[in-house]
Amino acid sequence: MEKVLIIEDDINISELERDYLSLNGYEVDIVRTGLEGIKKALNTEYDLIIVDIMLPEVNGFDICRAVREKKEIPLIIVSARDDDVDKIRGLGIGADDYLTKPFSPNELVARVKSHLNRYKRLRGKEQNDSTRIELNGITINTQSRRVTVNEKEIIFTTKEFDLLVFLASHPNIVFSKEKLFDRIWGEEDFGDIATVPVHIQKVRKKIESNPSEPRIIETLWGSGYRFNKLL
Repeated sequence: MEKVLIIEDDINISELERDYLSLNGYEVDIVRTGLEGIKKALNTEYDLIIVDIMLPEVNGFDICRAVREKKEIPLIIVSARDDDVDKIRGLGIGADDYLTKPFSPNELVARVKSHLNRYKRLRGKEQNDSTRIELNGITINTQSRRVTVNEKEIIFTTKEFDLLVFLASHPNIVFSKEKLFDRIWGEEDFGDIATVPVHIQKVRKKIESNPSEPRIIETLWGSGYRFNKLL
């Protein structure tokens, strides 16, 4: 049984989320504070985490950031704040999705299923792919999902890793934002195409010597992005 952690201080919302997820076959834990949530998320094995932004002690952004340093599991932010800045910030620090309150519990269940199914498919696909990619001082092990840049291991979120693998597997080919969104996030994803440049920038910060003047992942204005195979 897949296990979900809900970090939410509103009792009514958290119990409603738990009830719907439980009815759909998930095991669910609830915590009410950010501090308890971050401890639970880091010290217990979960398949997916749902986190509110406004929490006592530690906010949801800090929880996402801390989890992403250690784990690759799907993260869904739920919040009453419908600000694009918050959405971009949440996706930028590693959240896989952002759901604005009020929302249908059935929609939450659908998103949970979508992210868990995609995560399992990507895991299964990696077993059949080449397990090692080496380019530009970057070594990617697709089986262990580990990346080293100039022999230093760097932590990537799930989507950052998938994006890097896809681009590095197709060097010198230009891909539009639409193509990358479809390939990495897929038709079942409820996200926004604006997440593509956000994730490109996050990957650049981890692999480029000068992210403000990228040489490895190049932007071709009006066309898309290209992973350059440097000499």
